[in-house]
Parts: sequence; structure tokens; C-alpha cells
Amino acid sequence: LHVHTEYSLLDGSAKIKELAKRARELGMDHIAITDHGAMYGIIDFYKACKEEGVKPVIGCEAYVADGSRFDKEGSRNAQYYHLVLLAENEEGYHNLIKLISLGFIEGFYYKPRVDKEILRKYSKGIICLSACIAGEVPQYLLNSTYEKAKEIALEYNDIFGQGNFFLELQDHGIEEQRRTNPLLIKMSGETGIPLVATNDSHYIYRKDAKAQDILLCIQTLKTVDDEDRMKFDGNQFYLKSPEEMYSLFKGQEQALRNTYDIGERC
Repeated sequence: LHVHTEYSLLDGSAKIKELAKRARELGMDHIAITDHGAMYGIIDFYKACKEEGVKPVIGCEAYVADGSRFDKEGSRNAQYYHLVLLAENEEGYHNLIKLISLGFIEGFYYKPRVDKEILRKYSKGIICLSACIAGEVPQYLLNSTYEKAKEIALEYNDIFGQGNFFLELQDHGIEEQRRTNPLLIKMSGETGIPLVATNDSHYIYRKDAKAQDILLCIQTLKTVDDEDRMKFDGNQFYLKSPEEMYSLFKGQEQALRNTYDIGERC
């Protein structure tokens, strides 16, 4: 449910046709497309999945402004958060198109950004996941503000409705995730917001990690020898099999079932 393709430009290296084929090989019934801030790839993705007999789930990993989408001051690194949006039905698909379009038309500031005002306006038919470590809830958890993170999670739950917002567990062997996952599990117990387990897939096979790292260098105008540059920790951002996910998330089988159930709902 958290998958970047070649249309996450200079960030994802997964070719769509190969991705759909690999999903079928791994025995998946459905797979999502959640490229960064855009939906350029969805037609190619839809067709490729249909050819392979895998159900396509149409989505996007949106950028959410910290405040209003109309605020356009500060540095290139002005605060924004990631948020995964999945179209559950046709109404959700049209609302997703509206949100992403407005992100470009009204909210563009280095990135195409939405805000909570338009998320609330166009939330119907959309299933929302709290995203990777760059999501708003995990970011507040990392900054030792658990109650504020819980308040934000409840706000998203209110925007999308109970059963339509999920707290996202990920495990790429990263220290930040080791810190946030137990807190997300605790938060789920306290709020009733369900958990979902995902792998933030940016390439198809583990061996593709090096090529994807070079792609990031091109994006950020750095060389691979530059120590002070953006890079992914490790080589775990590939399309993992159901067996690998069950092995990673022992004791969180409900979160894994929710992953499958969301695919069925869409």
C-alpha cells in the first residue's frame, strides 16, 4: 500500500510493468501506487496491473503543509509532512484528483502541497495512512511529544472518519522506526485508530538499492562519495513478499490483515 514507481521522479526506480509482474510473482492480489505528490503514473499502472491480473489500488503520497497551503515563505526545506491517500471508490478517486491538482495550483512551494482544510473538504471515499517517518504523527513522536502526536492522529481520524484512517507501521531496520513503532501501537490501543503494516517500496529488488542511491544523487546534485547528502538507510526499501512482512511484524498480524483488507476495500 506504500509503493513508489518511476513516476516518483528521481526518487523511485521501480518500472511499472516490472512492478506489476513482480507483485503477481509474489502472489499479491493487489498493489498500490503512491508516488510523491503526483498521479502521473496511474494510467500506465492501472493497465500494467490489469495485464498481470493484480488489482491496482490508486493512491498518492501527498505533501501536507504545516499550516496553510497558501503560506509560501521560508527556505526550500520549509516544513511539510507526508500522508498516504488511497482511493476507495470512484468518489474517492475524483476527490484524490482534486486534492493533487489543488496541491499544484494553490499549494505549490518547492513541492505540491495540500493542507487540512482541503483534506477535510475532499475526504470522502479516501482511505488515509499516516505515512513513513516523514509523516506528521511520526515526526511528533520523534520529537518526544506523544500527546501532540495523538492529538494530530485524532484530527486525521476526524477528517477521514473512523475506519478510514490508519497508523502506519514500517520496519526498514531504521532506528527512528524502532522508536516510533511501539508508540504507534500504544496510540492505536488508546484511540481505537487501527494499525496497518507497509513497506516503503522505492525499488523492486533488494539489489536495486545502489541504482536508487545514484538516482537520489542525480536529484540532489551530489556524488555518491559525498558524505553530507540525502540517502536511504540500508537496502530494505524494496517490494517485500507477504512472508517477509509476516516475519517482520510478528505479533502484529491484525496490522497485516488490515493491509490486505484495505486492498479489498478499494
